[in-house]
Amino acid sequence: MNLFSDIRALVIGALDAMVAAGDLPAGLELAAVAVEPPRDASHGDMATNAAMVLAKPAGKSPRVIADVLAKHLADDPRIFEVDVAGPGFLNLRLHPWVWQGLVKSALETGAEFGRATIGAGIKVNIEFVSANPTGPMHVGHVRGAVFGDALARLLAFAGYAVTREYYINDGGAQVDVLARSAFERYREANGLDPAIREGLYPGDYLIPVGEAMKTKWGASLIDQPEEVWLAEVREFATELMMGMIREDLALLGVEMDVYSSEKALYGTGQIEAAIKALKEMGLIYEGTLEPPKGKLPEDWEAREQTLFRSTAHGDDVDRPVKKSDGAWTYFAPDIAYHYNKVQRGFDQLIDIFGADHGGYVKRMKAAVSALSGGRVPLDIKLIQLVKLWRNGEPFKMSKRAGTFVTLRDVVEQVGADVTRFVMLTRKNDAPLDFDFAKVMEQSKDNPVFYVQYANARINSVMRRAAEAGVTVDDASLSLADVSKLDHAAEINLAKKIAEWPRLVEIAARGNEPHRVAFYLYELASELHGLWNRAKDEPNLRFVQDDSATTQSKIALARATGVVISAGLAILGVTPVEEMR
Repeated sequence: MNLFSDIRALVIGALDAMVAAGDLPAGLELAAVAVEPPRDASHGDMATNAAMVLAKPAGKSPRVIADVLAKHLADDPRIFEVDVAGPGFLNLRLHPWVWQGLVKSALETGAEFGRATIGAGIKVNIEFVSANPTGPMHVGHVRGAVFGDALARLLAFAGYAVTREYYINDGGAQVDVLARSAFERYREANGLDPAIREGLYPGDYLIPVGEAMKTKWGASLIDQPEEVWLAEVREFATELMMGMIREDLALLGVEMDVYSSEKALYGTGQIEAAIKALKEMGLIYEGTLEPPKGKLPEDWEAREQTLFRSTAHGDDVDRPVKKSDGAWTYFAPDIAYHYNKVQRGFDQLIDIFGADHGGYVKRMKAAVSALSGGRVPLDIKLIQLVKLWRNGEPFKMSKRAGTFVTLRDVVEQVGADVTRFVMLTRKNDAPLDFDFAKVMEQSKDNPVFYVQYANARINSVMRRAAEAGVTVDDASLSLADVSKLDHAAEINLAKKIAEWPRLVEIAARGNEPHRVAFYLYELASELHGLWNRAKDEPNLRFVQDDSATTQSKIALARATGVVISAGLAILGVTPVEEMR
């Protein structure tokens, strides 16, 4: 039940009635008409901009439209009061029974409360993490992994058909470096000194790979030239690294539906097919790019290359897909990979990249626009850096990894639930500070604790009520007399519960799972505020001497818990039932 959508439907119905009565011209576009909470809660429960956005196309004063619209809205039994403010905003107040009814709705619907249908089964592919298979996942990958998984959960909750996908970057020079690095650990496993020269991966995580190579090959590769073992070792080491990455993702509670290989694009005709498709559209040509702006690199010289006319689809400059020596650029397999996704029938594509890939956004969107004929939108979310701290000091690097803090380091320190929640306490394109001490604090300033503590308090009062002989299962609570919830603090908590379905739709439309974390903090704040107020006002306490009153108040607490649990499920966090 999305009460805001219901009231918007009421507004639209009233506008249709005004058209029928001749108070508004026919054919008005109503998409911009919104119903939302007012910025100042003292102004009312909801506000609509209908009169303001329709004034110009209707050729009427917004105040005139608002006065007539207010009369129509006032006839609805849910509306207690309509106030026309300023030049033509309408502020609405609803009867308390409407908010009280939301408590019943949450209990009757349970975990499905707030689930949306705006996705309508649209097929969405979310590609995220896609870390090079050259080592364990580091803390930068953690944020992208959490964001991608939470976004997938959010969109599924909003009715989309979601596929989680990992693109294995196993076709570039970095996997050759991995093979050479692993070979040195293989030599070490055979009693020789490893030569971890500059440019190789120094982390201890490759020691088990070297030992696994010894188990497979013994010492037979030791004296062989690189051309004999490189390809086989590359494949072997990549497979072991991907096994490590899958384990790391599992630690974080992330499961992929599909793993796609860059290497599989080469030699299979897929790159050629994608470039051919663009060529048939007149978007591939031989040409020379303008020199880069600013200071020129010393080795820059004008070379004729095969170029994609990406400027025809919104890019700033055309992009090379083949080098002057005939080799594909890094961009070419990415074009083929996205062409593959379009051909698989996805209606929307979402890529989650690190912040250092910002320059890739326009060219990738141009490619997808061209290859799908503009049918398939691509949204690219950039994940900003995570800075790790402990007690105000930068967290030191991992010796095991060699140069970075691993995902495993973070999860072993604070747990997967805390890690996931904290990673969503900032919008994806804003830097995030992760202080190991602060995220474990038991205070209002720690959103993880604050939300979990609210859920623990709800479970605590439910246990106390049950011990007092009150029936607290959801079916029984949904029959409670919620008209007893008549205090402003109780109504305010019910109002916040009512925002959940609206929040789900807004977050899903913007691909913004962080909004769920923000909302849960606000909901927890309302619950804690009511709890603390009850210390001075006994009539607000959840457990009363009268069992009927207790049941109504427990119904409010449990409805809050239903929403907290649903929100945490989207974040991939397990609700805490008890805190010590």
